[in-house]
Amino acid sequence: MLPNEIVLRPRFQMDLPLEKEGILRAFEQGVRKPFLVNRIDNHVFIKINAGQRHFWSPQLHLEILDGEAGHSKMYGLFGPNPALWTFFMFLHFGVVTLFLVLGVWAYSSASLDRPYGLQLGLMGFMVVLWFVLYAFGRAGRHKGKPQMRELHQFMMEALNRNV
Repeated sequence: MLPNEIVLRPRFQMDLPLEKEGILRAFEQGVRKPFLVNRIDNHVFIKINAGQRHFWSPQLHLEILDGEAGHSKMYGLFGPNPALWTFFMFLHFGVVTLFLVLGVWAYSSASLDRPYGLQLGLMGFMVVLWFVLYAFGRAGRHKGKPQMRELHQFMMEALNRNV
């Protein structure tokens, strides 16, 4: 179902031969360490408990919808902690914004025959900073892979108990 290489925020969907409420109950009743399961309506959030959690710990969000008679459709999304994801997106947006501002500043300085080496140097630094953020994110994703596999295994065990 999932490729060997876990991608950033991988998504999946499954057709299940169970009714929605049975699947939702399976996750509520199948709680075991080190997992925390929260249910809100048709959504199930599976996280690693605080004792096992680290900065890069992933979580699994499942949405279970009614399908054809006696069947359900489950949509899943693996991802980082939402606060971490928002922080990283903010950092990337900040780097891009600074890059563009420095580009406008460099163009204005060049148009006015003023020195613009500082701006070009800072633009180069923004590119390097973006690569550092990218490498940091990849390292974090690598560190979170074992827990992502644990979440997937827990999900499959909970489903197999009721299928």
